Amino acid sequence: MAPDWLWIPFTLLGAAGQVARNAMQRGLTGPLGTVGATHIRFLFGFPFSLLFLAVVLTGTRESLPSPGLAFWPWLLLGALSQIAATGLMLAAMTERSFVVTTAYIKTEPVQAALFGFAFLGDALTPSKVLAIVVATLGVVVTALRLSGAKGFRSLRPTLLGLASAAGFALSAVGYRGAILEMHGVSFVTAATSTLVCGLLLQTVVLSAYLSLFDRAVLAAIIRLWKPSMFAGFMGAFASQFWFLAFALTAVANVRTLALVEVLFAQGVAYYSFKQPLSARELAGIVLIVIGVGVLLAG
Repeated sequence: MAPDWLWIPFTLLGAAGQVARNAMQRGLTGPLGTVGATHIRFLFGFPFSLLFLAVVLTGTRESLPSPGLAFWPWLLLGALSQIAATGLMLAAMTERSFVVTTAYIKTEPVQAALFGFAFLGDALTPSKVLAIVVATLGVVVTALRLSGAKGFRSLRPTLLGLASAAGFALSAVGYRGAILEMHGVSFVTAATSTLVCGLLLQTVVLSAYLSLFDRAVLAAIIRLWKPSMFAGFMGAFASQFWFLAFALTAVANVRTLALVEVLFAQGVAYYSFKQPLSARELAGIVLIVIGVGVLLAG
Protein backbone atom coordinates (compact mmCIF):
# COMPACT_ATOMS: atom_id res chain seq x y z
CA MET A 1 0.00 0.00 0.00
CA ALA A 2 1.26 3.47 -0.89
CA PRO A 3 1.47 6.08 1.91
CA ASP A 4 -1.56 8.39 2.07
CA TRP A 5 0.60 11.47 1.48
CA LEU A 6 2.48 10.18 -1.58
CA TRP A 7 0.15 11.96 -4.03
CA ILE A 8 1.46 15.31 -2.72
CA PRO A 9 5.07 15.10 -4.04
CA PHE A 10 3.75 13.46 -7.23
CA THR A 11 1.47 16.45 -7.80
CA LEU A 12 4.20 19.01 -7.09
CA LEU A 13 6.56 17.30 -9.55
CA GLY A 14 3.80 17.19 -12.15
CA ALA A 15 3.08 20.90 -11.70
CA ALA A 16 6.74 21.85 -12.08
CA GLY A 17 7.10 19.74 -15.21
CA GLN A 18 3.92 21.16 -16.70
CA VAL A 19 5.11 24.76 -16.34
CA ALA A 20 8.33 23.90 -18.16
CA ARG A 21 6.38 22.13 -20.90
CA ASN A 22 3.92 25.01 -21.28
CA ALA A 23 6.77 27.49 -21.63
CA MET A 24 8.38 25.38 -24.37
CA GLN A 25 5.08 24.92 -26.21
CA ARG A 26 4.37 28.65 -26.00
CA GLY A 27 7.63 29.35 -27.81
CA LEU A 28 6.76 26.83 -30.54
CA THR A 29 3.22 28.11 -31.20
CA GLY A 30 4.55 30.77 -33.60
CA PRO A 31 6.39 28.49 -36.05
CA LEU A 32 4.07 25.47 -35.65
CA GLY A 33 0.65 26.98 -34.99
CA THR A 34 -1.71 25.91 -32.21
CA VAL A 35 -2.32 22.36 -33.50
CA GLY A 36 1.35 21.74 -34.24
CA ALA A 37 2.49 22.96 -30.84
CA THR A 38 -0.22 20.81 -29.25
CA HIS A 39 0.93 17.77 -31.19
CA ILE A 40 4.57 17.88 -30.06
CA ARG A 41 3.69 17.03 -26.45
CA PHE A 42 2.06 13.81 -27.64
CA LEU A 43 4.26 12.84 -30.60
CA PHE A 44 7.55 13.40 -28.76
CA GLY A 45 6.17 12.44 -25.36
CA PHE A 46 5.03 8.96 -26.44
CA PRO A 47 8.55 7.43 -26.79
CA PHE A 48 9.44 8.66 -23.32
CA SER A 49 6.27 7.11 -21.88
CA LEU A 50 7.35 3.77 -23.34
CA LEU A 51 10.70 4.20 -21.62
CA PHE A 52 8.95 4.98 -18.33
CA LEU A 53 6.80 1.85 -18.72
CA ALA A 54 9.84 -0.33 -19.42
CA VAL A 55 11.51 0.96 -16.26
CA VAL A 56 8.35 0.41 -14.20
CA LEU A 57 7.78 -3.15 -15.45
CA THR A 58 11.41 -4.01 -14.80
CA GLY A 59 11.28 -2.54 -11.30
CA THR A 60 7.94 -4.08 -10.30
CA ARG A 61 8.50 -7.36 -12.21
CA GLU A 62 4.88 -7.18 -13.35
CA SER A 63 3.54 -8.19 -16.74
CA LEU A 64 2.00 -5.75 -19.20
CA PRO A 65 -1.65 -5.37 -18.08
CA SER A 66 -4.65 -6.15 -20.28
CA PRO A 67 -7.35 -3.53 -19.61
CA GLY A 68 -11.02 -4.49 -19.84
CA LEU A 69 -13.70 -2.90 -21.99
CA ALA A 70 -14.63 -0.34 -19.30
CA PHE A 71 -11.12 1.13 -19.55
CA TRP A 72 -11.47 2.44 -23.11
CA PRO A 73 -14.38 4.92 -22.77
CA TRP A 74 -12.58 6.57 -19.85
CA LEU A 75 -9.36 6.71 -21.88
CA LEU A 76 -11.14 8.29 -24.85
CA LEU A 77 -12.66 10.93 -22.57
CA GLY A 78 -9.28 11.71 -21.05
CA ALA A 79 -7.25 11.74 -24.27
CA LEU A 80 -9.64 13.68 -26.51
CA SER A 81 -10.53 16.22 -23.83
CA GLN A 82 -6.83 16.84 -23.26
CA ILE A 83 -6.20 17.49 -26.96
CA ALA A 84 -8.96 20.09 -27.04
CA ALA A 85 -7.88 21.64 -23.74
CA THR A 86 -4.22 21.93 -24.78
CA GLY A 87 -5.12 23.62 -28.05
CA LEU A 88 -7.39 26.09 -26.26
CA MET A 89 -4.65 26.80 -23.71
CA LEU A 90 -2.05 27.59 -26.37
CA ALA A 91 -4.52 29.77 -28.27
CA ALA A 92 -5.17 31.73 -25.07
CA MET A 93 -1.45 32.12 -24.40
CA THR A 94 -0.97 33.87 -27.73
CA GLU A 95 -3.40 36.59 -26.61
CA ARG A 96 -2.67 37.04 -22.91
CA SER A 97 0.30 36.96 -20.52
CA PHE A 98 1.73 33.59 -19.55
CA VAL A 99 0.86 33.97 -15.85
CA VAL A 100 -2.67 35.29 -16.42
CA THR A 101 -3.49 32.53 -18.92
CA THR A 102 -2.21 29.92 -16.48
CA ALA A 103 -4.41 31.48 -13.80
CA TYR A 104 -7.57 31.22 -15.93
CA ILE A 105 -6.78 27.59 -16.69
CA LYS A 106 -6.36 26.92 -12.97
CA THR A 107 -10.08 27.52 -12.40
CA GLU A 108 -10.13 23.82 -13.30
CA PRO A 109 -10.38 22.45 -9.69
CA VAL A 110 -13.98 23.61 -9.26
CA GLN A 111 -15.05 21.83 -12.42
CA ALA A 112 -12.86 18.83 -11.63
CA ALA A 113 -14.48 18.49 -8.20
CA LEU A 114 -17.97 18.54 -9.72
CA PHE A 115 -17.09 16.15 -12.55
CA GLY A 116 -15.27 13.83 -10.14
CA PHE A 117 -18.27 13.77 -7.81
CA ALA A 118 -20.72 13.19 -10.68
CA PHE A 119 -18.78 10.54 -12.64
CA LEU A 120 -16.51 8.84 -10.11
CA GLY A 121 -18.26 9.42 -6.78
CA ASP A 122 -15.26 11.29 -5.35
CA ALA A 123 -16.12 12.69 -1.92
CA LEU A 124 -16.60 16.43 -1.37
CA THR A 125 -15.95 17.16 2.31
CA PRO A 126 -16.55 20.66 3.79
CA SER A 127 -12.81 21.27 4.19
CA LYS A 128 -12.17 20.24 0.58
CA VAL A 129 -14.92 22.54 -0.70
CA LEU A 130 -13.50 25.42 1.37
CA ALA A 131 -10.00 24.77 0.03
CA ILE A 132 -11.20 24.71 -3.58
CA VAL A 133 -13.23 27.91 -3.16
CA VAL A 134 -10.41 29.85 -1.47
CA ALA A 135 -7.73 28.69 -3.91
CA THR A 136 -9.95 29.35 -6.93
CA LEU A 137 -10.78 32.81 -5.58
CA GLY A 138 -7.05 33.41 -5.50
CA VAL A 139 -6.85 32.40 -9.16
CA VAL A 140 -9.67 34.79 -10.06
CA VAL A 141 -8.00 37.66 -8.19
CA THR A 142 -4.74 36.91 -9.98
CA ALA A 143 -6.34 36.74 -13.41
CA LEU A 144 -8.98 39.45 -13.57
CA ARG A 145 -8.05 42.97 -14.58
CA LEU A 146 -10.52 45.69 -13.55
CA SER A 147 -9.59 48.02 -16.40
CA GLY A 148 -12.87 49.32 -17.72
CA ALA A 149 -13.45 48.91 -21.43
CA LYS A 150 -10.05 47.35 -21.84
CA GLY A 151 -11.22 44.41 -19.76
CA PHE A 152 -14.08 43.71 -22.15
CA ARG A 153 -11.67 43.49 -25.05
CA SER A 154 -10.01 40.64 -23.16
CA LEU A 155 -13.14 38.46 -23.28
CA ARG A 156 -11.82 36.09 -25.97
CA PRO A 157 -8.69 34.92 -24.08
CA THR A 158 -10.77 34.68 -20.91
CA LEU A 159 -13.27 32.34 -22.56
CA LEU A 160 -10.46 30.34 -24.17
CA GLY A 161 -8.80 29.89 -20.78
CA LEU A 162 -12.01 28.87 -19.03
CA ALA A 163 -12.93 26.43 -21.81
CA SER A 164 -9.44 24.96 -21.57
CA ALA A 165 -9.96 24.50 -17.82
CA ALA A 166 -13.16 22.55 -18.48
CA GLY A 167 -11.33 20.33 -20.95
CA PHE A 168 -8.51 19.63 -18.52
CA ALA A 169 -11.02 18.85 -15.76
CA LEU A 170 -12.83 16.30 -17.95
CA SER A 171 -9.48 14.89 -19.05
CA ALA A 172 -8.36 14.37 -15.45
CA VAL A 173 -11.62 12.61 -14.58
CA GLY A 174 -11.32 10.41 -17.67
CA TYR A 175 -7.74 9.40 -16.91
CA ARG A 176 -8.49 8.65 -13.25
CA GLY A 177 -11.45 6.54 -14.35
CA ALA A 178 -9.20 4.65 -16.77
CA ILE A 179 -6.50 4.05 -14.14
CA LEU A 180 -9.08 2.71 -11.69
CA GLU A 181 -10.19 0.20 -14.36
CA MET A 182 -6.65 -1.18 -14.70
CA HIS A 183 -6.93 -4.15 -12.32
CA GLY A 184 -4.43 -6.72 -11.09
CA VAL A 185 -1.31 -4.50 -11.09
CA SER A 186 0.29 -1.91 -8.82
CA PHE A 187 -0.85 1.70 -9.00
CA VAL A 188 2.48 2.63 -10.62
CA THR A 189 2.00 0.14 -13.46
CA ALA A 190 -1.67 1.10 -13.86
CA ALA A 191 -0.83 4.82 -14.10
CA THR A 192 2.11 4.35 -16.48
CA SER A 193 0.24 1.92 -18.76
CA THR A 194 -2.66 4.37 -18.97
CA LEU A 195 -0.24 7.15 -19.89
CA VAL A 196 1.21 5.07 -22.74
CA CYS A 197 -2.26 4.25 -24.09
CA GLY A 198 -3.37 7.87 -23.84
CA LEU A 199 -0.31 9.30 -25.62
CA LEU A 200 -0.53 6.65 -28.34
CA LEU A 201 -4.17 7.52 -29.02
CA GLN A 202 -3.43 11.25 -29.06
CA THR A 203 -0.42 10.80 -31.35
CA VAL A 204 -2.47 8.79 -33.85
CA VAL A 205 -5.39 11.24 -33.83
CA LEU A 206 -3.34 14.40 -34.33
CA SER A 207 -0.92 12.81 -36.80
CA ALA A 208 -3.87 11.70 -38.92
CA TYR A 209 -5.44 15.15 -38.71
CA LEU A 210 -2.26 16.94 -39.78
CA SER A 211 -1.57 14.40 -42.55
CA LEU A 212 -4.99 15.13 -44.03
CA PHE A 213 -5.25 18.87 -43.50
CA ASP A 214 -1.83 20.43 -42.85
CA ARG A 215 1.20 18.40 -43.92
CA ALA A 216 3.35 21.54 -43.84
CA VAL A 217 3.02 21.57 -40.05
CA LEU A 218 4.25 17.97 -39.84
CA ALA A 219 7.30 18.97 -41.88
CA ALA A 220 7.87 21.96 -39.58
CA ILE A 221 7.65 19.70 -36.52
CA ILE A 222 10.37 17.46 -37.96
CA ARG A 223 12.61 20.49 -38.63
CA LEU A 224 12.14 21.67 -35.04
CA TRP A 225 12.69 18.25 -33.49
CA LYS A 226 15.29 19.41 -30.94
CA PRO A 227 13.11 21.88 -28.97
CA SER A 228 10.09 19.66 -29.64
CA MET A 229 11.89 16.70 -28.10
CA PHE A 230 12.48 18.60 -24.86
CA ALA A 231 8.86 19.77 -24.74
CA GLY A 232 7.71 16.20 -25.36
CA PHE A 233 9.92 14.87 -22.58
CA MET A 234 8.67 17.47 -20.11
CA GLY A 235 5.09 16.68 -21.13
CA ALA A 236 5.58 12.96 -20.53
CA PHE A 237 7.45 13.68 -17.28
CA ALA A 238 4.63 15.88 -15.97
CA SER A 239 1.91 13.47 -17.08
CA GLN A 240 3.67 10.53 -15.44
CA PHE A 241 3.43 12.21 -12.04
CA TRP A 242 -0.12 13.49 -12.64
CA PHE A 243 -1.23 9.93 -13.40
CA LEU A 244 0.52 8.55 -10.32
CA ALA A 245 -1.32 11.14 -8.23
CA PHE A 246 -4.67 10.34 -9.91
CA ALA A 247 -4.14 6.69 -9.03
CA LEU A 248 -3.93 7.55 -5.33
CA THR A 249 -6.48 10.27 -4.65
CA ALA A 250 -9.48 12.19 -5.98
CA VAL A 251 -9.06 14.46 -8.98
CA ALA A 252 -10.13 17.52 -6.97
CA ASN A 253 -7.29 17.00 -4.48
CA VAL A 254 -4.68 16.77 -7.24
CA ARG A 255 -5.95 19.69 -9.27
CA THR A 256 -6.33 21.96 -6.23
CA LEU A 257 -2.78 21.33 -5.03
CA ALA A 258 -1.67 21.81 -8.65
CA LEU A 259 -2.61 25.48 -8.30
CA VAL A 260 0.96 25.95 -7.05
CA GLU A 261 1.69 25.90 -10.78
CA VAL A 262 0.71 29.58 -10.74
CA LEU A 263 3.68 30.21 -8.44
CA PHE A 264 5.99 28.24 -10.71
CA ALA A 265 4.59 30.06 -13.76
CA GLN A 266 5.30 33.41 -12.11
CA GLY A 267 8.94 32.42 -11.78
CA VAL A 268 9.09 31.42 -15.46
CA ALA A 269 7.32 34.61 -16.53
CA TYR A 270 9.62 36.83 -14.47
CA TYR A 271 12.90 35.30 -15.55
CA SER A 272 12.03 34.28 -19.13
CA PHE A 273 9.32 36.69 -20.31
CA LYS A 274 10.17 39.68 -18.06
CA GLN A 275 6.59 39.98 -16.78
CA PRO A 276 6.59 41.59 -13.30
CA LEU A 277 4.33 40.61 -10.38
CA SER A 278 1.62 43.15 -9.45
CA ALA A 279 0.17 43.68 -5.98
CA ARG A 280 -3.13 42.15 -7.16
CA GLU A 281 -1.40 39.04 -8.45
CA LEU A 282 0.51 38.76 -5.17
CA ALA A 283 -2.75 38.92 -3.20
CA GLY A 284 -4.21 36.19 -5.40
CA ILE A 285 -1.19 33.99 -4.91
CA VAL A 286 -1.52 34.36 -1.13
CA LEU A 287 -5.12 33.11 -1.36
CA ILE A 288 -3.99 30.17 -3.48
CA VAL A 289 -1.42 29.24 -0.86
CA ILE A 290 -4.05 29.49 1.91
CA GLY A 291 -6.45 27.28 -0.06
CA VAL A 292 -3.76 24.68 -0.67
CA GLY A 293 -2.89 24.78 3.04
CA VAL A 294 -6.52 24.11 3.98
CA LEU A 295 -6.61 21.20 1.54
CA LEU A 296 -3.49 19.56 2.97
CA ALA A 297 -4.58 20.20 6.57
CA GLY A 298 -7.93 18.51 5.82
